[in-house]
Amino acid sequence: MSTNFVDQTRIFVKGGDGGNGCVSFERQLYIPKGGPDGGDGGRGGHVVLEADENLHTLLDFKRRAHFKAEKGAFGRGGRKTGGMGQDLLVKVPVGTLVFDDQEGRCIADLAFHGAHVTAARGGRGGRGNTHFVTAERRGPREHELGEPGEERWLRLELRVVAQVGIVGFPNVGKSTLLSRISNADPKIADYPFTTLNPVLGVVQLGWAEPFVVADIPGIIEGAHEGAGLGIQFLKHVERTRVLVHLVDATQLDPEDPLRPYRTIKAELACYSAGLAAKPQIVVLNKLDRPEAAALAERFREAAGDPDILTISALEREGLQALLSRITLALETPHGN
Repeated sequence: MSTNFVDQTRIFVKGGDGGNGCVSFERQLYIPKGGPDGGDGGRGGHVVLEADENLHTLLDFKRRAHFKAEKGAFGRGGRKTGGMGQDLLVKVPVGTLVFDDQEGRCIADLAFHGAHVTAARGGRGGRGNTHFVTAERRGPREHELGEPGEERWLRLELRVVAQVGIVGFPNVGKSTLLSRISNADPKIADYPFTTLNPVLGVVQLGWAEPFVVADIPGIIEGAHEGAGLGIQFLKHVERTRVLVHLVDATQLDPEDPLRPYRTIKAELACYSAGLAAKPQIVVLNKLDRPEAAALAERFREAAGDPDILTISALEREGLQALLSRITLALETPHGN
């Protein structure tokens, strides 16, 4: 996997400790026996995680895994409350799931820019001696220590946020298709597993709202059990609303043309029932090759669907029809 793309990591977060309360007595000219005036300590700072659309990997958290907010200041005489510790804002990519690492529960889904969660709360400041005055005890020397800030280990998991996911076997032309319909510039080469991490591209159309497309690294048989790049990238398909199932028409077996399609569909179903239920647009690619047309027709006949799309991503043929089909699927309620 590319060392620049990290989609899971652990971090330690600790809120700032609260400041101690103060023991103090008023001392002013002509007031020889002033009463207690110790102020309260300030609250410790919180650690806040916030989603930022300009970040696309959790790599930075491999270099720094500990985050501690500022402590609250001690209380002072004259009933002066100590200052609050400054909150620590930690930016994470949009699409980050935050889990309590010990309990395993998800505490936040930061699915849009600006979404945030308080990951570790700062401790409350201790009370000064002004709070301990009673009728019998006019000059208490008691005070409270600040409470420690909350601390815990978190597990961060990045799930790509895209409306459309392109899935299929390695080397079927997913990266080429993404580069032709969007502003993305994925690595393209004539060998399997060229794409080693999800690549996003924004599709701008004149007749519809822009949408984000993700090129999901090639899935192979047994992916849900960890084969190949396996389960680590299947999770990135979960957030999509529509799947473009790309099939290489030149690699079809005339005796069983549906086999690649069935294999990928089975892998999605084994991983998640929700994935199998997502709308799929089946597309036969590489129709610029001489042998592809006859094999594509065999596929259509076996599937019983003469309207299955055929394209040549390399030659930019059939892409408008595909984009229209995607737009319609996104606008249809069952595409949510």
